[in-house]
Amino acid sequence: MFKKFNIWYTSSFIISFIVAIPILTVFTSFFEDTSNYFEILKQTFLAEYIFNSFILLIGVLLLTFIIGTGCAYLVSFYQFPGVNFFKWALILSFAVPPYIYAYSLTAFFENYGTAFTILKHLFGEANYNSSIPKFDGMFGAILSLSFSLFSYVYILTRASFYYQSQSLIDLGKNLGFSKTKSFFSIILPSARPAIVAGLSLVAMETLSDFGAVSFFGINTLTTGIYNAWTGFDDLAFANQLSFYLLIFILAIFILENYSRKKARYHSQTKGGFKQKEKTKLNKSNSFWAFAACFVVLFFSFIFPLSQMLYWTIIFPKNFFDLKIFDLFTNTIYLVLLSSSALIIFSFITNYGNRVSRSKLLNILTTFSISGYAIPGVILAVAFITFIAWFDNTVISFFELKSIKKLFIGSILGLVLVYFIRFYSLACNGIKSGYEKINRSIDESAYLIGYSKLKTFLNIHVSYLRNSILLIGMLISLEVVRELPITLILRPFNFETFATTAYIYASQDLLEAAAVPSLCLIMIASFFILLTSKYILRDNSE
Repeated sequence: MFKKFNIWYTSSFIISFIVAIPILTVFTSFFEDTSNYFEILKQTFLAEYIFNSFILLIGVLLLTFIIGTGCAYLVSFYQFPGVNFFKWALILSFAVPPYIYAYSLTAFFENYGTAFTILKHLFGEANYNSSIPKFDGMFGAILSLSFSLFSYVYILTRASFYYQSQSLIDLGKNLGFSKTKSFFSIILPSARPAIVAGLSLVAMETLSDFGAVSFFGINTLTTGIYNAWTGFDDLAFANQLSFYLLIFILAIFILENYSRKKARYHSQTKGGFKQKEKTKLNKSNSFWAFAACFVVLFFSFIFPLSQMLYWTIIFPKNFFDLKIFDLFTNTIYLVLLSSSALIIFSFITNYGNRVSRSKLLNILTTFSISGYAIPGVILAVAFITFIAWFDNTVISFFELKSIKKLFIGSILGLVLVYFIRFYSLACNGIKSGYEKINRSIDESAYLIGYSKLKTFLNIHVSYLRNSILLIGMLISLEVVRELPITLILRPFNFETFATTAYIYASQDLLEAAAVPSLCLIMIASFFILLTSKYILRDNSE
């Protein structure tokens, strides 16, 4: 029993436990006493917070399901001009965070905005404001989140469609099913796990969104959490609201799993997997398929990119006034620190699990990776809560120097919460790579005299190079886009492209927000293009 407590086991246990602390803080906060803010909120805005969160969630889930599944179906089952371009270009929407899309949407359709300017140049002076639709409030938030997040559904559904057997489709034809009936009776149900997985990610991102909903002035549970902490200095109630939000997310998963019961989604055909054949569309149908994909690409990526580029060009002063180099340096600095820490420690945790084969460690690791399901604002508040408690009890008891400044408002604290938030990405990515390495390779290495450390460095790290690249790029993309964690925990006068864009927009300086938003989109697009061949997972096409 004592042999299990080697350096690998101990290191893995400590890493997993540290990651789990803020998650445990959220759950234990339910039993803490709160200020009078709870009673005030319960009698005023709490019902509104819950109602708005529910409406926002339903609207975004419905729209992302239609857009993501529809685009995945077109590029997976049909051959038309541009299909090979659209299959990867549609994932570029990941580069546009919801809050930046919200800025673009408002700027284009607001009174005397970009739409007004275009109409004025085309048709002369007139009062066009009354004819221009306004996309603000709840509707604007639903559109912003949907066009930014539909790629979760698109990527996973497309992968499921790609691996569907032609035998199932042929079976539908033999039964006399039309293409529409085959889609709803065979193709869509068989892709249900992938669709649900994508929608689950969309649900978590929607419920945790802070930038877009605060910009549109919508009160949701996330804004309630932020206000409880910043406005009323009530960390206990902020954590309790976080607990309710987590229960809300958990309920979605339980209901979906219960609805499936014993349904099966793998192919039962005796003939095995048969490569799917794409249907070549005629000119008329090719046009409509191309138009549908282009419209989605335009509104999800080209539209916000063009709006930010337009403002940057017509207001060049904003570009020169901004400290681009400092913002770029700060952003990349956080990217490098976070991705390096996550990859290194995730390797240690996975290898510790591999060599120790401890059930306790495996359970703790599984629990710790649930941090990705917790919104950034919740993790930030939970982290501050834990540090404050630890400082006021343990540190004070031993009469040591306060550690608050070391972790709150510092790079160390910021990177640590990034670590907890994105630990799931790194840990699961490396774990999936480890599953392809047979344990007999380790045993062979031990027989020829390799130590565990030498086996780890010379064999495992080398074998998982591609996984390291993919994980690093995905983490970089997430860190570049992350707003609430950076906003709450960043050091004084330490800004990134995301926080700068948000600060300008919150002051109604949307034109000034264009330059940092454009830079953020370009950096995120670069990371997406580097990882696209891994995300699409069908290089054989």
